[in-house]
Amino acid sequence: MNSEILVNITPQETRVAVVEQGAVQELHIERTSSCGIVGNLYNGRVTRVLPGMQSAFVDIGLDRAAFLHLADIWRLRQGEDAGKPIERLLHEGKNILVQVIKDSIGAKGARLSTQVSIAGRLLVYLPQVSHIGISQRIEDETERKLLREKLTHLLPPDEKGGFIIRTMAEAASEQDLQADIEYLHKLWYDIREKFSTSQPGLLYQDLNLSYRVLRDFINDETTRILVDSRETYQKMLAFAQVYMANVMGRIDHYAGERPLFDLYGVEDEIEKSLARRVNLKSGGYLIIDQTEALTTIDVNTGGFIGIRSFDDTIFKTNLEAAQVIARQLRLRNLGGIIIVDFIDMESTEHKNAVLTEFKKSLMRDRTHMTLNGFTALGLVEMTRKRTRESLAHILCETCPTCQGRSKVRTAQTMCYEILRELLRESRQFDAREFRILASQQVIDLFLDEESQSLAQLADFIAKPISLQVEATYTQEQYDVILM
Repeated sequence: MNSEILVNITPQETRVAVVEQGAVQELHIERTSSCGIVGNLYNGRVTRVLPGMQSAFVDIGLDRAAFLHLADIWRLRQGEDAGKPIERLLHEGKNILVQVIKDSIGAKGARLSTQVSIAGRLLVYLPQVSHIGISQRIEDETERKLLREKLTHLLPPDEKGGFIIRTMAEAASEQDLQADIEYLHKLWYDIREKFSTSQPGLLYQDLNLSYRVLRDFINDETTRILVDSRETYQKMLAFAQVYMANVMGRIDHYAGERPLFDLYGVEDEIEKSLARRVNLKSGGYLIIDQTEALTTIDVNTGGFIGIRSFDDTIFKTNLEAAQVIARQLRLRNLGGIIIVDFIDMESTEHKNAVLTEFKKSLMRDRTHMTLNGFTALGLVEMTRKRTRESLAHILCETCPTCQGRSKVRTAQTMCYEILRELLRESRQFDAREFRILASQQVIDLFLDEESQSLAQLADFIAKPISLQVEATYTQEQYDVILM
């Protein structure tokens, strides 16, 4: 399926959209002020070891200490360290070479690993293991065998590291593979030299988003890469000329007056991707709720009534939902534990068909996932590797009015709360008058339906009560002023 990659550049951020047949399939945003650090290598200093959690906090030069768990310490997998607790492997003040495997998300610091992997254009270098792996996207067994043999033939006899052959290496020549091997060896040598001579801090930084587009996103189905910045276009061309000359002809500069993302409808898609509700073409809809621990997706028939039977209506809605959910996971970059509540189906055949469709749709995702079948409660459980913040976390913040509850207390509820506060204040202070400062909705209610309640309280405390609208107050904000 042919695809186009759109690259929108501003001084503040880089945005990338992958478009297939007019529909946006992926969105990636990287801001200058908060670039992701996944893949970066650091000279880290252990600041605290937590034996009870078998983990440690490591200072890598960021505002917040990063987190290293025992399971992510590579030395543990070697014979002499197997079974040792973390307090026998690390101590405060120890310098260690670490790689970020997960950006800081919410209140959690970045997650680290001592197992290093460095991505090249065709290969991923694993300097601590002697293993050759092949991308799962290369499915032909004969091709896999040939690639393994080709790479093994090119490696030096004293090679101690391992490699993963990326999808782009499928049509690569021996010269291209050799160049990638030499580049990765040189890079690893420089990193080790820096680690041995430098203070704690950054040793190696992964490519920025515009270059990662060329390294990670392009495949045989990519027909064009449109870049709306001439400077970035020229930099991408120069990068491609050195590392991937075969894609140079697909990189174009967009110079139109209409914004690139507007032309392809990406801005509208971003807006929809922030909504809780996603409408299906059939008339059904999804409700997507993202929490700290997991994401839940609920499928509903909505206005879809079908033409045959109720079971058929449910089946068709679930089939469409399976395709849309897979796309929404990519668009929103949802990760961690994901629970999908498809509409209950009686037929085992229908359940299997929906699960098969879901698996097929998820295969287009470049992120690692695990998918389980239907549980006893009819839910589908899955995980999607979370390495960077979701789209909502990048573009949004917690609502200051509802504090993330998605609901606010009613004006009537606020009136009753203010009346209780007035009673408390009157018992503590001997004021001449009490004045209520609140939003327009709350004041209107005091002047109308709750006017009798306010008058009764004024009589009870024997003090006048005045009202004042504060236009800047939300419905849940108020103050009681002593006059």
